[in-house]
Amino acid sequence: MKPQQGTALILGASGQDGAYLAQLLIRRGLNVHGTSRDKEVSSYIGLRRLGIYDRVTLHSVVLSDFRSVVTVLNNVRPALIFNLAAQSSVGLSFEQPVETIDSIMHGTINVMEAMRFLCLDAKFYNSGSSECFGNTSKERPADETTMFSPRSPYAVGKAAAFWAVANYREAYGLFVCNGLMFNHESPLRPPRYVTQKIVRGVVEIASGRASTLELGMLNCARDWGWAPEYVDAIVRILDLATPEDFVIATGETHTLEDFVAAAFACVGRNWRDHVIANPALHRPIDILYSSGNPAKAARLLDWKAQKKMTDIVGLLVDAEMRRCAAEGWKKGSGRGRD
Repeated sequence: MKPQQGTALILGASGQDGAYLAQLLIRRGLNVHGTSRDKEVSSYIGLRRLGIYDRVTLHSVVLSDFRSVVTVLNNVRPALIFNLAAQSSVGLSFEQPVETIDSIMHGTINVMEAMRFLCLDAKFYNSGSSECFGNTSKERPADETTMFSPRSPYAVGKAAAFWAVANYREAYGLFVCNGLMFNHESPLRPPRYVTQKIVRGVVEIASGRASTLELGMLNCARDWGWAPEYVDAIVRILDLATPEDFVIATGETHTLEDFVAAAFACVGRNWRDHVIANPALHRPIDILYSSGNPAKAARLLDWKAQKKMTDIVGLLVDAEMRRCAAEGWKKGSGRGRD
């Protein structure tokens, strides 16, 4: 089956990355289709906040249902397919391990098997995760050759999906790729993520609506990037003539304490005066240090992250202040769980 050139399908268009990716593809002049389990308007908050909800053709698809996947691929016939779907919270994966692993692994395989079944000559991007690597070392940040050591149900699912993509590429000759994405943030992140919990807590404290912020581990370290830049990297991956896997990262790692301190500094506060460490918020297993080496992306994609952690924190705090001002503080805090 020949695809419709200039047509892209985003599986998981209701999430942070899906919204920014749709925005980028529309700017490129592509005909963009998006999917979610629920086609209701309320499911696509990101698309609406970016003002592009009416410019994306939406479909209801359940990736674990092979017939559902075949139907949408047959109807849309996309030239580009981006898999950003499935449960995306590491913390939540410990509470829902079976659903998390199943949604990630089987959903990815179903898309590739549907491509094979339909003989659809499309390019496929699968969103992998830095969580696959587990703990990395300061001396050797993770690159495309680093062994996996997953430490959560989410990471187990992502690692399995990564190798499924590699297998389909080698066994069936499909143009399928993985992006091993390190942490990346934006104002579109749901409040259940710790970065949004921090930013919302800081703004509430600065406004006098709260005085303390409870957090779990502060010594864990991550490589934080900016989501709009990361979706640019994944589009460049499918621009290549041959399918390859890439680490997408900034190359800089900071502790969560650094993130917290930077957020409080944006409002002229000392974080130590407001943050309470709560061991009950610790995960059963966690990654203490995570760092990525984006050298391959710089070499082959001509891509390099421009915004680093302190830039990102400032943008997040500013966005949260604007959101609260626009809502007039009528709604509750909406602070998420660590």
